[in-house]
Amino acid sequence: MKKGYKDLLAEANALVQAIAPQDAAPLHAEADTVFVDLRDPREREREGTIPGAFACPRGMLEFWIDPESPYHKPVFAEDKRFVFFCASGWRSALATKTALEMGLERVCHLDGGFTAWREAGLPVEALKLKG
Repeated sequence: MKKGYKDLLAEANALVQAIAPQDAAPLHAEADTVFVDLRDPREREREGTIPGAFACPRGMLEFWIDPESPYHKPVFAEDKRFVFFCASGWRSALATKTALEMGLERVCHLDGGFTAWREAGLPVEALKLKG
């Protein structure tokens, strides 16, 4: 029997830690925490991002985490806490599960995503449009 997205999300949410924007906000100032924006560049340009967030399109996550990949990004080899976020928390839940399976130990995701962060009145950084 096939699994649908709801099944995949339920499995991920049973395994990963989701953190409310109000609880994530104090982590934003900590040097050992990296907020990872999984949204695509168009979303980021249109809506902005959490200041200082590392941009990692969801489709590249596995390749950027794996140190054996030619696309590996050194940030994922650092001893940091990673807070993944997307627009609403679906992609970030799946990404957090994947990151745990790949060996990242201190990883969680933003409950409600960037939308919940912005609606909580937390800092948002506008990105300059290219062109």
